[in-house]
Amino acid sequence: MKRYFRELSVAAALFALLAGLALFAPNFYEPAPLLSRFAAQAPALVVAIGMTLVIISRQIDISVGSQFGVCAVVAGTLAAMKLPLVVVLLASVGTGAILGAFNGVLIAGLGLPSIVVTLATMVTWQEALRLGQQGRFINLPPGMQWMGLSQVGGQRALVALAVLMVAAFAWALKNLAAGRHVYAVGSDAEAARLAGIHPKGTTFGVFVLMGGLVGLAAVMNIVQSPQVDPNAGGGLELKAIAAAVVGGVAVSGGRGNLWGVFVGLLLLATINPALTYLHVEAYWEKAIQGLVILLAVVADGLRSRRGKR
Repeated sequence: MKRYFRELSVAAALFALLAGLALFAPNFYEPAPLLSRFAAQAPALVVAIGMTLVIISRQIDISVGSQFGVCAVVAGTLAAMKLPLVVVLLASVGTGAILGAFNGVLIAGLGLPSIVVTLATMVTWQEALRLGQQGRFINLPPGMQWMGLSQVGGQRALVALAVLMVAAFAWALKNLAAGRHVYAVGSDAEAARLAGIHPKGTTFGVFVLMGGLVGLAAVMNIVQSPQVDPNAGGGLELKAIAAAVVGGVAVSGGRGNLWGVFVGLLLLATINPALTYLHVEAYWEKAIQGLVILLAVVADGLRSRRGKR
């Protein structure tokens, strides 16, 4: 129980918020808007999976928002050419993996700090999008929206896919050697090397996987709209990092689980609509989210200090 105190605390906060909404704003639970909100957060949840792996391995990636925009434009361009959805998906995932591999080469191969590398690539991809698209939206063919399903069917499929991805990666982190390697490298890279693990290869793989998940999330996002916005990834990196930190992932690496991240994202994503339904000024959203993140970081710091004693 003590081991999962942070995750349980976040779950309790989410339960309290949902209970308050049930009492004071029961309209929050109307099925159609609720499903729509869940579907809108599904791409962010997939990106948060990759960000969790990156942070557990004691790295950071603040370029995912720009990567998301590039992948969305690639996917939208191919979709506008009326190529099959599977081709669009593979191209987007492949583009994301290439962008992630570029980060991985610089970070794992050359030993450069991940914060510096991903800051540089974030700006590079942003400017490339700005020059290439100049703010132009890409119109999608009718069959692309909701993957050719009904709106409700498409929303359910996106939510199910995101939750399935969380379950699959949570199982892999716990049961596969590759998952344990990520924890080992994040805890102590030198000790992991002496144990026969290849830290550079693990770090490179994590960034490639991060990029691939961003590509998948980009497709999950564009199918929800008749147009592709090249700026759709703005702020995504902050949302993914916040979900991971609030969900119990240690910023110092080596600790965390995806179910905590799942609950953390739900908590952060519920704040804005909750304020709307409770008739509270929307400008409080960022303040409340910031307070939640600050409390999570402080709790992590206090836990780390206790562990060193």
